[in-house]
Amino acid sequence: MRYLQGPFAPVTEEVTAFDLPVTGRIPAELNGRYLRNGPNPLGVEDPAVHIWGMGQGMVHGVRLRDGRAEWYRNRFVRAPGFAPMVNVIEHARRTFALAEGGLPPAELDEELNTVGVCDLGGTAEGLTAGAHSKHDPLTGELHSLSYMVGCDFVQHIVTDAGGGVVRSTTIPMTRTPFMHDFALTESHVVLWDTPLGFDGFECRWLPEHPTRVGVMPRAGGEVRWVDIEPVHVSHTLNAYDDGDSVVVDLVTAEGPFDPADPGAIRPVLDRWTIAPDKIHQERMDDRPQDFPRVNEARATRPHRYGYSAATALYGIPFAPEGTPPDDAFTNALVKHDLSRGTAEVHGFGRDEAVGEAVFAAAGDGEDEGYLITYVSDGPTTDLVVLSAQDFTGEPVARVHLPARVPLGLHGNWLPDH
Repeated sequence: MRYLQGPFAPVTEEVTAFDLPVTGRIPAELNGRYLRNGPNPLGVEDPAVHIWGMGQGMVHGVRLRDGRAEWYRNRFVRAPGFAPMVNVIEHARRTFALAEGGLPPAELDEELNTVGVCDLGGTAEGLTAGAHSKHDPLTGELHSLSYMVGCDFVQHIVTDAGGGVVRSTTIPMTRTPFMHDFALTESHVVLWDTPLGFDGFECRWLPEHPTRVGVMPRAGGEVRWVDIEPVHVSHTLNAYDDGDSVVVDLVTAEGPFDPADPGAIRPVLDRWTIAPDKIHQERMDDRPQDFPRVNEARATRPHRYGYSAATALYGIPFAPEGTPPDDAFTNALVKHDLSRGTAEVHGFGRDEAVGEAVFAAAGDGEDEGYLITYVSDGPTTDLVVLSAQDFTGEPVARVHLPARVPLGLHGNWLPDH
């Protein structure tokens, strides 16, 4: 029931508003749309077993231009049947809401209305672009690792900059895995087969199932599997090649746990260095956090900075380094300097629910830009803009929205072309 109340509670109305009020100053170089997707579960039959990530998708968006907040819109993703839409991206100059578990994407127009279900990344086996499809900033390709409930395989699908499928590789599995995310480097695809998977159509922890990490050439070919101790991978921050090894920064969680209860999960930030026959696992930050992001210009290549969220989803206090537990934040954003092994924390009020923040570039420097996210406090929500280089300082801007935005999943900053 917790995930239908408070900051998780669904909204029932679609809202449009123009010329939004702002506290502070919206940087003039931020011209584009910040869009975020997520579940908006209306009409849940059994609240006691409701999984937070499930529910009809709703996209929330704010349009910034020339220092103004032109509009806010929220729109249901009008896909047929039950469609848990969890992400929203732009590819080939079109906007797509992405779903979990093999369901097809939906195309959206500039104003977030659903154009229709589409076959972005569609293959002969019926799979399409997956929930965490990733852009390669060097090639313009979109890479997806897609699964379908009831199928004992996954597919790596490559879509070119124009939106056409150029290659797909089928990877046999022993059952349907819950493969929500994966990692991509300039040369490799990295995937994880963990105990969290599907038993029929039920997603649960299967203790008898081993944990293994697979590395495959991006061009396709054989997957090299390495076994590790049981763990689940939540989300990837970024990955890159380092000689014969692959380095992946990612959020992991020890099991067993019930996926219907995210509050039972304690996710932390790790670095895995994957050699041909072994994996070195290093704990980068043992404080609870998730939804890691990187400056997307560094995707698939070495990075220094990463950003994550300590969110009310897990309900575990996050204490800045060197402070007593009483000073911990329930909601905070974190900037990691992975070269120095340090972290800065931007805390929010105890009742200010914050989720994933995305990086909006404003120059060529890796942290030259802004973090953008929704922050909700009871019935109100602001779009908050932080300077990445003055991370602990006051927000550069708060755009005051006319509607509450529930805690959701994933989104992106889509700059004007």
